[in-house]
Parts: sequence; C-alpha cells; structure tokens
Amino acid sequence: MLIDWFTVGAQALNFLILVWLMKRYLYQPVLKAIDAREKRIATQIADAATREATATQEKEEFQRKNAEFDKQRADLLGKATEEAKAERQRLMEEARKAADGLSTKRDELLRSDAKSLHESIVRRTQNEVFAIARKTLTDLAGISLEERMAAVFASRLQAMNDEARGRLAEALKNSAEPALIRSAFEMPQEQRAVLQQAINVTFSADIHLRFETAPEIVSGVELSAGGQKVTWSIADYLSSLQQSVDELLAKPAPPAKADDKIPA
Repeated sequence: MLIDWFTVGAQALNFLILVWLMKRYLYQPVLKAIDAREKRIATQIADAATREATATQEKEEFQRKNAEFDKQRADLLGKATEEAKAERQRLMEEARKAADGLSTKRDELLRSDAKSLHESIVRRTQNEVFAIARKTLTDLAGISLEERMAAVFASRLQAMNDEARGRLAEALKNSAEPALIRSAFEMPQEQRAVLQQAINVTFSADIHLRFETAPEIVSGVELSAGGQKVTWSIADYLSSLQQSVDELLAKPAPPAKADDKIPA
C-alpha cells in the first residue's frame, strides 16, 4: 500500500490548523470563562464569608446589648422594687406613728375626761355630804357644822402622839411667822377662840395664829407651821369610802350558778 504523503501532510496541517483554531477560539474563551466564573464564585464565597462574619458579629453584638438591656432592666426593676418597699415601709411607719399619736391623744383625752368626771363627782359628793352633815347636826344637836368641826379638830390636836406633837411643837417654836389655820368656811370668832385655846394647851405655849379661808379644804380645818401640817376634814372619810368602793368594783363578779334564773 502506498502512502500519499501529500495527503498525510495536508491532513496533519489541517489538524494543526484545527487545533490552533480550537485553542484560540474555543479553549481560550472557555478557560477564561471558567477562570472568571471561579473568580466570581471565589469572590461570592469571600463576600458570603464576610457577610457571615459580619452577621455573626452583629448577632454577638445584639446578644451582648440584649444581655446588657436585660441586666439594666433587672437592676432598674430591683431598684424600683427596693424603692417601693422603702416607700411602703416609710408610709407604714408614718401611718403607725400617726395612729400611735391619735391613740395617745385619745388616751390622754379619755384620762382627762375621766379625771374631770372623777373630780366633779368627788366635789359633788363632798358638797352633798357637807350639806347633809350640816343639816343633820343642826336638826339633831342644834349646833352648826363649823362649831362641831372646830371642836373635833381641837380634840385631834390633843390626841396627837408624842412624836407628831414634838415635830409640830418644834416647828411652831422655830417659825418666825404665825401658825396658819385654814378652813373651807369663814371661821366665827367663837371657833377661833376654841382652836386658840386648844393649841395653847396642847403645846403649852402662847401660839400666834393666822386664819385663812381655803375652799379646797372641803369641810375641814388645817394647821400648818414650818413645813409641818395637821389636817382633819370630811375628805379623809370620803377618800376611805372611795378606796373601799374602788376595791369592791375591782373584785371579779361571782360566777352565775346553773339554777340562777334570768328575769324576763
């Protein structure tokens, strides 16, 4: 078989031309396109990575700010709770003090009213007893209450024990002022003379006396000198009566018996 070298050369030349054409017009654009695509993909991947990093950073920043916000909110809430608690405590303390003040004022007012009522009752009782005693003595004995009181006080002076008489005698002796006789009524001259005589006899001396009216000494007579004092009045008996009544009222009531009948 004979080889046609011309044909072979032509085919080889055609093949080389074809390869060159394909390389120039086909492979190069394809390779460039592939390179461009790879670069684009690499750029997109890099952009995506950058965006992902940015997103991660923004997410972390958001979480940090959110945590700070939660902490600030918790702190503010705790502070508001403490302030509300303190304010509530302050208001309760003020209310308690106000209530205590009102209670104290109420108790003081009640005590004042009770004291005023008690004093009024005592004065009324003393006046009633004084009036009854005056009328009774006048009706039964034909003498005035003042006369009888002066006589009773004179008897009291003479009945003093030695110790009390000694103290009063020393006071009368050392006093530069006259001894003071006070009574709830204007003492008549006759009763003054009775008391003067009784005092002179009791202390074996001529005692100078000064007489004075004192309404607070209810139905009584008082002798004072040098800080020493001797008093007799109906108020003494009333005080004893009041103490007995108070003790009686303080006793608990006896328990009711089973067969006690309650009136309809």
